[in-house]
Amino acid sequence: MTTTPAEDPERAVPQDIYDVVLIGGGIMSATLGAMIRKVCPQWSIVLFERLDQFAAESSHPWNNAGTGHSGLCELNYMPDPRDPATAERIGAAFHASRQFWARLVTDGDIDSAFITPVPHMDFVIGERDVAYLRRRYRTLRSIPLFEAMRYTEDPAVIAEWAPLVMAGRDPAEPVAATRYEAGTDIDFGALTTALIATMTAAGARVELGHEVTALRRGADGIWTVEVRDRKAARGRTVRSRFVFVGAGGYALRLLQKAGIDQTRGYGVLPFGAQFLRTDNPEVVARHADKVYSQAALGAPPMSVPHLDKRVVDGRESLLFGPYATFSTRLLKYGRRTDLFTTVNANNIGTLLSAILHNLPLVWYLLTQVVATRRRKLAQLRHFYPGAQPRDWYPVEAGQRAQIVKPGSGRRGDIAFGTELVTGADGTIAGLLGASPGASTAPAILADVFTRCFPELGTPWPTTLLEMMPALGTVEGMNHAEVQTSLLRTAHDLDLS
Repeated sequence: MTTTPAEDPERAVPQDIYDVVLIGGGIMSATLGAMIRKVCPQWSIVLFERLDQFAAESSHPWNNAGTGHSGLCELNYMPDPRDPATAERIGAAFHASRQFWARLVTDGDIDSAFITPVPHMDFVIGERDVAYLRRRYRTLRSIPLFEAMRYTEDPAVIAEWAPLVMAGRDPAEPVAATRYEAGTDIDFGALTTALIATMTAAGARVELGHEVTALRRGADGIWTVEVRDRKAARGRTVRSRFVFVGAGGYALRLLQKAGIDQTRGYGVLPFGAQFLRTDNPEVVARHADKVYSQAALGAPPMSVPHLDKRVVDGRESLLFGPYATFSTRLLKYGRRTDLFTTVNANNIGTLLSAILHNLPLVWYLLTQVVATRRRKLAQLRHFYPGAQPRDWYPVEAGQRAQIVKPGSGRRGDIAFGTELVTGADGTIAGLLGASPGASTAPAILADVFTRCFPELGTPWPTTLLEMMPALGTVEGMNHAEVQTSLLRTAHDLDLS
C-alpha cells in the first residue's frame, strides 16, 4: 500500500492510485474508514457519496428505529425459544460494537452524544405468546450477555416498566414482558458524521454529490472507479487497490457491474417502512423503553411491531411501527427504475421463485400498502390502548433491499440480515441486506480485514482485537468478563 501524509481535507490532492475507495456515506463506509485509520493510518482513502450530505439514507436517525440491536428484544432473532444461537451471536457482535465505540471515545476521536441509555423490553399478549416468551427467557438467562434480563407476567409490574402499553388494557388478558435495563438508543446519523470526521481529520478525501457508476478491475489488479459529479454532470475515473461498496440498496448493482462471481444469482427485493411518531411531551414522558413484540402472521421479520423511545439531537420522541411500504426504488432518494437495473438472466428465476414461495409475505405487503390511517391507528391501539390520533403523525423511514439468494433446487430464498460479500482476490468487498447491520457494523467489518488483508494479522489485526476483545467470543465470554466489559463501556460511553 502507498502512504500519504495527513492533510486538511479541503486541501487534499487526488491520488494517482488510492489505497482504498469507500462507496457510500453511511455508517458502513464510515465504520470501515475509521477502522482503517486505526489499523493502517498511512493508507490513502477517498469516500464518494451520491447525495449532498452524509447519512441521509438508512443511517439517518429518522430512517431507522435507532435500536442498538443486541438480541435482547428482537423476537425474530429467536423464533425457536429453545435456540439462542442467532440472538447470542448478534448480542456478542453488538458487545464488540460497544467496545469499539468506547475506545474511540476514550481516544478522543468521537464523543458519546450518539448513544443514550434506553431499556429494551418485550411485551406479548395471549397464552401462546406468553408461553413463548417464558421459554425464551429461561433459555437466555443462563447466557452472560442476557443474564440481567428480568421477566414478569404481573400486569402491575409491566405497568411500572411501560405504563402506556397497560393503561386501559383488559386486566383478564394474559400478558408477559422481559426487560433489560442497559439497552440503548443510537443516533446512527450522528455516529456516521463523527466517524467520517475522524477520517477527514487524518487526511482522507471525501466527495459529496459524487455517484459511482461503474467498477472495472484491470489486468494489474487495480480497480478503475467511474465517478459522476451529479451537480456538474460530468464524470471522471479514479484508481484504487481496494474498493468497499457500502452503498445500501445500490450495493448489489455495483457488485454486479464489477463482475463479482460471489453475487451470481443474487437479487434484491425492496421493502420500505413508515412509522407513526409523536413529540407530545406528556405522552413521551410516560414511555422510557423500546418495547418490541411478535410480528403479525406472514409479516417479514423486519416488521416486528415496536413502540420506541427515541433521542435525536437531544429531543425525545416516540415511534410506533413499522408499517411496510413498497417502491421499486432501492434507496429512499433513489430512482423508480432501481429494482429493474438489478434484474438479469442469472437472477430472474431466483426472484420469481422467492416471490412464489412467499405468497403470504406478498399478501401482507399488499394489505400494508393499502392500509388506511384508521387501520394503522388500530394497530397502534392494540399496543397502546390509550393512543389519541391527534398526537401521532406519519414519518417515512428508509428503504431496505432484502437479499434474495439461490437456494436448493433452484429455489430463491429471502435472506433477512446483513451479509459481507468479498471478491475471490480480496480486492473488493461489499455489504448486502439490512438489520442488524448498523448495530453490528464493527464486528461485520472486522471480517473485511480477515478476508481482504490477512497479511495484517489473523484472524484479525492486533489493533482491532485490542479495541474489540469480544470479537469472535460468542461462546467463550464468561460472567466476569461480560460484567467487567459492560461496566467499563457504560462508563466510557456515559451510559452509567
